[in-house]
Amino acid sequence: MSIWFNKELTLDHIIPHGKGTMSEHLGIEWVELGADYLKAKMPVDHRTKQPYGLLHGGASCALAETIASVASAMVIDHSKFYCLGLEINANHIRSAREGYVTGVASPLHLGSTTHVWDVKIMDEREKLVCVSRLMIMVMPRKE
Repeated sequence: MSIWFNKELTLDHIIPHGKGTMSEHLGIEWVELGADYLKAKMPVDHRTKQPYGLLHGGASCALAETIASVASAMVIDHSKFYCLGLEINANHIRSAREGYVTGVASPLHLGSTTHVWDVKIMDEREKLVCVSRLMIMVMPRKE
């Protein structure tokens, strides 16, 4: 059973939301939409590396927050609610030096006022690079 508010949701509905944003600047691309997860990838390049040539932890956080925030926004009725990030945490497990990293966001909790997402970021060898958790507040729109 799908968690998405729009039961006809596809990646084509999500792609336009990144235009002119940090996710476009970082090269984040939407990869897959499942019944209860959203996946995107990001290059490990001059935009996302720190001075030692490794994937920057902040870039991992940006990828995690992008995926989980968009996923949360796709769960709610936009005519009645909007989402705001409250907290993100990240544990950097191993480094990445090149290629792409891919993040998958899955819900841990989808309540009426808060959402909590688990995001796992893997390298191209399917090795875990980062685990992150994002808490989202679901706010009612003012009439």
